[in-house]
Amino acid sequence: MKQKNSPCCGVARFLALLEGPWATLIVRELLGGPLRFTQLKQALPGISAHTLTHRLKGFERHKLVTRTAYAETPPRVVYELTPLGQELRDVLEAMRRWGDLVPDEIPLENDPEHSPADTEAIKPRRSLKR
Repeated sequence: MKQKNSPCCGVARFLALLEGPWATLIVRELLGGPLRFTQLKQALPGISAHTLTHRLKGFERHKLVTRTAYAETPPRVVYELTPLGQELRDVLEAMRRWGDLVPDEIPLENDPEHSPADTEAIKPRRSLKR
């Protein structure tokens, strides 16, 4: 099996790891602290369980997230950003500041490229600051 090489450019690596809106929004939620799968799913209306699982596994593989399973009944699994994942705080904060500068004269609901689920997905659930 041939292993994929990571892009050599840091921006390309960033985009490969955080491709698509859900990836960044998952990180945004985890910046507030550790969360269980159901808490993440509830914080991101419109995300499918399959997409959330796929993203979390990828983040775990790339050392952005740790998954801790507790031997309890019922089983409890908690996801938390690693120190490398926490480094994304400044990036997301810069994205938020920039996004706040964009005038909201034309709501995203009227943009044919965005669905109502997309509009819900970009609303912050918690502050990025701790």
